[in-house]
Amino acid sequence: MNPADLLTPPLAPLLLVYSLCVVFAAGVVRGFAGFGFSAITVAGVSLVVSPALVVPAIFMLEILASLSQLRGIARDVDMPWLGWLMLGNLLFIPLGVALLAWLPETPLRLLIGALLMAAALLLRSGARATLVPTRAVRFGAGLASGFINGVAAIGGIAIAVLLSTTAMAPAALRATLIALLLFSDVVSLASAALMPAAHATGKLLGPDTFKWALWLAPAMLAGIWWGQRSFKGVSPEQFRRHVLNLLIALAAVSVLRSVAGLIGLAG
Repeated sequence: MNPADLLTPPLAPLLLVYSLCVVFAAGVVRGFAGFGFSAITVAGVSLVVSPALVVPAIFMLEILASLSQLRGIARDVDMPWLGWLMLGNLLFIPLGVALLAWLPETPLRLLIGALLMAAALLLRSGARATLVPTRAVRFGAGLASGFINGVAAIGGIAIAVLLSTTAMAPAALRATLIALLLFSDVVSLASAALMPAAHATGKLLGPDTFKWALWLAPAMLAGIWWGQRSFKGVSPEQFRRHVLNLLIALAAVSVLRSVAGLIGLAG
């Protein structure tokens, strides 16, 4: 691609403005909670463009988001949790992806989204479940989030549900999520670079990926800056409540997208 082509907008003006607003809002959520950017961006932008065009760019933006936040959160990362979560993701993301070759994708996403929403609603209602952070629990959480990442690309939501049941401080929970997403998105981007796709470019990662990332990055970074400002001064209970509200909303989006997919298949 000619470098000048990168400056050509990827969408018509009104659709581009809409997409930038979606990405800004997703960036605010990412800056505040440490997760949720991909789910919101894909749900919003896929209304006006094929997900196959923007998902690889979103991997790049997620990596940029994590790198932009890494300096401020590095000291708060819970390393025992992070190490086991990374191992579980590394082992079970491929298993989740492989399962998609044997089972229908949409019903799986619907089931997982519904379970996550039910768990978040239960916790939001005041139910208390506390995980004891043993090695087995941490490894199991990593396997679960990796598997869900593979089959539904919502592993960040899954691990946020699990970590919200621990006694982890808000800053540590947020920092650990950001560090884990950096790892999982690097793995996902590497996979996208190697995996052929059905569209004309022949690869999921191509020149258009960099164009999308270039145009969307400023809106995301501005949103992250705003979200980080909002995080300061929030009490642990307020943070937990906001995170659970966000989890419910994101899981609901996942369920609605899956239902729409099933209706489309039936039609």
